[in-house]
Amino acid sequence: MLKRNWPTTEWQALDPATLGMDAENLSELDPVITSEYSNINGIVIARNGYIAYEKYYHGYSQNATHHVTSVTKSIISTLIGIAIDAKYIKSVDQKVLDFFPEYVHDAADRKKQDITIRHLLTMTAPYSFEDWQEPLDKMCMQADWIKYTLDMLGQKGTIGTFKYSTAGAHLLSAIITRSTGKSAREYANDNLFKPIGMKEIPDYEMTSFGFDDLFGSNVKGWVNDPNRISTGGWGLTLRPRDMARFGLLYLNSGIWDNNQIISKTWIDESTAMNPNNYGYLWWLREEDDGVFAYSALGDGGNVICCMPELDLVVAITSEFSMNPSDRWTLIKEHIIPAVID
Repeated sequence: MLKRNWPTTEWQALDPATLGMDAENLSELDPVITSEYSNINGIVIARNGYIAYEKYYHGYSQNATHHVTSVTKSIISTLIGIAIDAKYIKSVDQKVLDFFPEYVHDAADRKKQDITIRHLLTMTAPYSFEDWQEPLDKMCMQADWIKYTLDMLGQKGTIGTFKYSTAGAHLLSAIITRSTGKSAREYANDNLFKPIGMKEIPDYEMTSFGFDDLFGSNVKGWVNDPNRISTGGWGLTLRPRDMARFGLLYLNSGIWDNNQIISKTWIDESTAMNPNNYGYLWWLREEDDGVFAYSALGDGGNVICCMPELDLVVAITSEFSMNPSDRWTLIKEHIIPAVID
């Protein structure tokens, strides 16, 4: 049995056969990516803590960082779990308004008072917009993103109904700051990124919020809002190898080289299958053949896909494009079949 490697300093690459993967099968990935997934900038496939396959495109290298868009949300989920483990936050059932005592709300708005951290994590808080039609650009034009989101929270809809919200994830980032005294970026650097060998992420203050600022190459480090709250739903830049580290941490029940970084309880709870196929800011998938995967997904095709039964992590960074080819199709048809034991 191959001993698990911990890439705290550097990853080791091994021959795919040593990792129970078919090299010939993996060699067919490159032409498929080039022809059908042309906006992919980088891909890392790791098994048992070793790199089985790694490739970069469009002039990128392994040390280049990429804006991973909504993959940021799954990082925020992890930080909430770490903050609960450290007793900065009581539980996922703590009320959101507990963290914003200065916020003045209509006493008759019972719905807003009942919204919990769990509702934000599972995208089951009510908002005024239609599902998948959140006006993100409108939030970014506000002087106070938190007040804007709290005002929007609780309007229309029903608590418990799935409605995807990037603003809700930003509230979670503010809750991390309110409870720990650190920005999500600082808290992540100290309690998540550094312990598993990831590069420290610098702060980045944006001066404009056009298309390239929200989705493109203008994003650096980890963006913060006008009140220096790290963006909770997007705005984080990562290297594919660091994304794979994060996935490996989850595959190993939150343990990294004998250190418990995240509790197993949190990981199990975060990735437990449910009717919405959505955990605590993780997308869940169960295939007919029994393969279970939980993924951090971001616009344009950014992915950290974890498959625990296969001990497999796939990290993909992508140039933003509208309606990119589905990454799960690539994983299901060309990566999973390469696993031979």
